[in-house]
Amino acid sequence: MSIPKMLKTHIRLGDVAQGQDNNFNLIRFLAAVAVLVSHAWPITGGPGTTEPFHDAIGHSLGSLAVYVFFTLSGFFIAGSFQRSKSGTRFIVARAARLFPGLAVSLAFVAFVMGPVVSDLSLGAYLRHPDTAMFTLRNLSLINLQYSLPGVFGALPYPRVEGSIWTLIYEVLCYGMVFAFGVTGLLARRRAMLGALVIYALVWSAPSLTGFDLHPSVAHLRKLSLPFVIGVAFWIWRDRVVLSGPICAGLIVGAIVAHETAFAYPMLVLALSYGAFWLGHAPRGAVRRFNRLGDYSYGIYIYAFPLQGLAIWLWGPMGPALNIALALPMTLICAVASWHWIERPALDLARAGWGRRHRISRQW
Repeated sequence: MSIPKMLKTHIRLGDVAQGQDNNFNLIRFLAAVAVLVSHAWPITGGPGTTEPFHDAIGHSLGSLAVYVFFTLSGFFIAGSFQRSKSGTRFIVARAARLFPGLAVSLAFVAFVMGPVVSDLSLGAYLRHPDTAMFTLRNLSLINLQYSLPGVFGALPYPRVEGSIWTLIYEVLCYGMVFAFGVTGLLARRRAMLGALVIYALVWSAPSLTGFDLHPSVAHLRKLSLPFVIGVAFWIWRDRVVLSGPICAGLIVGAIVAHETAFAYPMLVLALSYGAFWLGHAPRGAVRRFNRLGDYSYGIYIYAFPLQGLAIWLWGPMGPALNIALALPMTLICAVASWHWIERPALDLARAGWGRRHRISRQW
């Protein structure tokens, strides 16, 4: 479909929110690759090195990709709760999606890659308490450990992990959907509108008062906004018209608001709407990507350590070469993670819940 024709097409979001006839897996895939691309600058140049994109608009390509992740997550997680019809089932599904893939990734980094690249002897590396704690601490999502003993200490960016810090904020946003769901707000639009108004007032308070937030609270505030926008898009999906002119208008609005107090909200709104519009606008062969699987999470959790591994293997390099060398390795791990870990874990969770439900009905 040509760009002019895409700009003229419009459809309601609810019409493309279900099934596989959309581009959402591809959008998530490209967002995950964008995070890899963005991290190539600090990984090859050291902490504080920013990519050109950040210098141009004040947000890195990786940050924009994370905002897209969170808005799509808000949309689909809200839908997941309503389909689950049970708080317990929702929690099991979210845990199955998040933790098995992460656990295997952390174990791979700590016990396969780590012993090979560490400056310590194998025995010293395995006996070091930080090696044993690496997987457990990072699975907690709270007290994160980004380094391993003797690993990448001489590299420009001397850490083996760097992306997983966002996962705790994702889980906290899941908790917000859970709260909305168990209280029945998700099913009552007027009540949800009131809840969203309250959220907007609380979100705006630090900007209006100049109050300094703790860094963790500031991160949650920032990342919760695209997530909440995604939730709102789900609730009113049958009324949201996906239109090229509207998308273009929001982009213009974000540009106009760039140096105002509305800069970030307008940017996130434009990104969110743009992601949903692109979820339906390109048609044809591009839709076949959905048949492959959802490799975005695997890319996200494997990219950072493998980008460091590329420098360890081939020496100092620039961002472009790092991307070219690390991306194929990351894709291999992501594909394996989806087909062998992530999808089987989801299937097992669904099957287990189905068996439990059948047994409870018999009793």
